[in-house]
Amino acid sequence: MSGKNANTPLTPAVLHILLALSSSAKHGYAIMKQVEADSSGKVNMGPGTLYGSIRRMTDAGLIRESSKRVDPELDDQRRVYYEITGKGQESLDAELQRYREVLAVAQAGRAHAGR
Repeated sequence: MSGKNANTPLTPAVLHILLALSSSAKHGYAIMKQVEADSSGKVNMGPGTLYGSIRRMTDAGLIRESSKRVDPELDDQRRVYYEITGKGQESLDAELQRYREVLAVAQAGRAHAGR
């Protein structure tokens, strides 16, 4: 993943993690729960997939560890929070644009086939 740029398609796991982090910094368990919620329970990301993806995404500069904590009194200090980087946001935006284009083609094809 280290050679990826904003024009390279993302894996489903990376896409879901970037989507989960696009609104705020989160720790690993919160990312897993956000992915599950965002996908209406259809994507269940286990710890191996999550943390392997996080390592590769950090190495590629898509995300980074965040110094932000919700509330140090309420939060476990061992939790590592992650946030999306500018490069990660560019990659997410490019991927979402690819999805929009594919959807437009599919919708146009269906509209044409119905004639």
